[in-house]
Order: sequence, then structure tokens, then C-alpha cells
Amino acid sequence: MKNSLSSFDILALGFMTFAFFLGAGNIIFPPLAGAMAGENLTLATLGFLVTAVGLPLIALIAVAKAGGGIVDMAKYLPSKVATLLALAVFIVIGPSFATPRAALVAYEISVKPFLDNPGVSSLAIFSVLFFLIVGYLSLSTGKLLDTVGKVITPLLIVLLAILSISVFMNPLADLGNASLDYIDSPFTKGFLEGYNTMDTLGALVFGMLIINVIKSKGIEDKKTQYKYLIIAGSIAAIGLTFVYVSLFYLGGTSHEIASNVTNGGEIIAIYVQAMFNTPGLILLALVVALACLTTAVGLVSAMSDFLTRLKPTWDRKLLVIVNCVLCAVVTNVGLSELISLSIPVLFVIYPIAIALVALTLLDSFISNKKLSYRFVMSIALFFGVLDGVKAAGVNLHHFDFLPLFDKGMAWALPTVAAIIIAVFVFKDSSEKLNQPA
Repeated sequence: MKNSLSSFDILALGFMTFAFFLGAGNIIFPPLAGAMAGENLTLATLGFLVTAVGLPLIALIAVAKAGGGIVDMAKYLPSKVATLLALAVFIVIGPSFATPRAALVAYEISVKPFLDNPGVSSLAIFSVLFFLIVGYLSLSTGKLLDTVGKVITPLLIVLLAILSISVFMNPLADLGNASLDYIDSPFTKGFLEGYNTMDTLGALVFGMLIINVIKSKGIEDKKTQYKYLIIAGSIAAIGLTFVYVSLFYLGGTSHEIASNVTNGGEIIAIYVQAMFNTPGLILLALVVALACLTTAVGLVSAMSDFLTRLKPTWDRKLLVIVNCVLCAVVTNVGLSELISLSIPVLFVIYPIAIALVALTLLDSFISNKKLSYRFVMSIALFFGVLDGVKAAGVNLHHFDFLPLFDKGMAWALPTVAAIIIAVFVFKDSSEKLNQPA
């Protein structure tokens, strides 16, 4: 048993955490948001950073405080409900959406532009090769730190640094005009756009994986594990902030060469080609491929670890293989179809995850924990379902009176109110119930 990690291992742990979070959505969403924010870039970027960096870091802290993953955080709910919640998050962010999305973005940006006749067969071949590599890197959490943290991520950081410094040193234009919601409410719009990264859900998934990696290095003391998880999360937050600010600025200065473009991937591809020509496209291909690969490795590893913990008799290697096979199959559905099918589910899951993080952090202020957790989570679920059904295209005009319902955030104010009731009202009731007669 060890009491500490070397400085090199700590830095590698932080790099690994950064790489797990830096996936497909993290690269393709900020340029489009920056392009639409234009002159209001600063406020939009700050709003985006709150939800794309701040919330995931807070979620990691909650995982560390709970001493485990989603099941441990939801321990005051009925055990079957806690397990189902954890499974739902892992399935959404795993084989049903996030992991196949990483593969699809890698294919669309890093492979497809270099093929003469891309088609169904080329995507099928790519999906098999991609998840063969993912499976190999996911088979050992000990190798994850050495392979991802010490080899792949430093290369990824170097490539991103070249791109980011070039954007700031030699922007292709001044900031353009703001458009749509970025004109009147750039901070709020940026805040909402940050949800697209799904990194708060990712933090709930990666938190336990990072703890397992720390354990694999001989660190058994829980306080020490907590410390290193916070350090790793902070390093990742700094790295993500650097990337997001750069990509927002890239989008904000792209209006002269990428007008009328509605996809962030197209914006960054056009910008990079204009700055670096063909070598730039190769650089972009490497950045996106590595980012998507490391995220996929983290998600597959985290889900396999969770299932092994849920059922210790299950073989982790077999779970990794099955997970990769499922992801490869879903990848062939296509990017647009995958996103449209998954968005309503995300609208339901995200409020529940945020509520769980808040309850975990406020746990010491809550007396009647069982009642509080069940009450707050039920409120988040109810209003999250309303948002999800609306996102699926169902007409729910009867609920238009709800605050923020038009923005897909009807859950926000009721959930905050429920948390306040749980801390103050239920606390008093609990104390009275516990007094001797």
C-alpha cells in the first residue's frame, strides 16, 4: 500500500481525467456557439463554462464525498431505484448514445474526409477497428493511467495547444455580430448550450473509474483518494477551460470564411483548413480521433467497472467485449438518428443527476434524508419527464405557464424549491419526530 503518488503520476491522472471529458461534443459544440455569440462572446463563454466545466467538477467532488458512484450517492433511495437510476445513466452515456457518438464524430471528421467513396461499409469497418482499440485500452484500469494519461493525452494537449495558440495569435477576422438568443441573453444561452457536452453525467460515470485507477496505484486511504480525485478534476477543469475559450474564439472569428454554416464540426474544419491547408486537416483529424478515443475508453471502462461492482461474479473482460460490440453496432445507426433518438432521454436524466449531486453536497445539512432524497428526486423526475416529452415533439401547451418550460428547463425552479424544503422544512419535522415523547 502506498501513501502518495509521484508528481508525474498526479499530472498523468489529471491528464487522463481531462482526456476522458474532452470528447466529441466538447469539440463540435463551442465553435457554433461562438459563431452565434459574436460580439457577446465573453458572456456566452462564461455561461458555457458554468455548465460544461463548473457542474462536472462539482459532480466529481460529490462522487468523492460519497466515496463511490451513483449507487452510493443514491443510497437513501430504495436500493432497486438507486440501481435502476445508475443503470439508466450508464446506458444513456454508454452504448446507447455517448460512446457511439464519439466513434461517429471520429469517423465524420477524422476518416470520412480522406476517403474517396465513403459509405455504409466504410463506417462498418471503422466501427469495428475503433472499438477493437477501445476494448484493448479498456481491459486494464492500471494500463489506463500509463497509456492514456502518459502517452495519448500529452500528444492531444500538444495538438490542441498548436491550434489554440494559432487562433489567438492570428485570428481570421474580428468578432462578428451576435444572433438569435445570443443577442439579448448570451450568458443564459451559453449556460444552456453547456448541457450538450453531457459532462455532468460523465462526471458521475468517470468519478468511480478515477478512484479505481488511484486504487490500482496502491492508494487505499479514502481521504487520500478524495484529495487526488479533486486534484485530477481541477487539472481537467483548467484544460477544458483553455479548450473551450479557444474554440469559442475560433467560432466568433469565423464569420468571414464560414458563413451560413450550422454545424460546429464544419466551422472548425473550414477554419483549420484556411489556417493550415491540408496539414491543418490532418492535425484536426488527429485531435478529434484522440479526443473521441479517450472518451470512449473512459466510458467503456467505467460501465464495465460498475457492472462488475454490481455483480462481482461477472467477468470484467467479457463485459468490456460485450460493451464494445454493442457500441459498434449502434454506431452504424448514424449520427443524426442517434442524436434525435437520445435527446428526449437526456432531458429526463439530466435534472435527476443534477438533483442527486446537489443532495450529496448538502447531505450534512439534511436531517430526514430518506424523505428528502425521495421528495427532491421525485420532483426532478416529474418535471424532467415533462421536458423530455416536450423535446420528443409532443404538444404540451397546457404547461406553458411553467417558468423556463419554453427553454426545456421546467425542472429547475421546482427542484431548487424542493431542495430548500428538504433542508429547512423536513429538517424541523425530522427533529420533532426524533424527540422523546
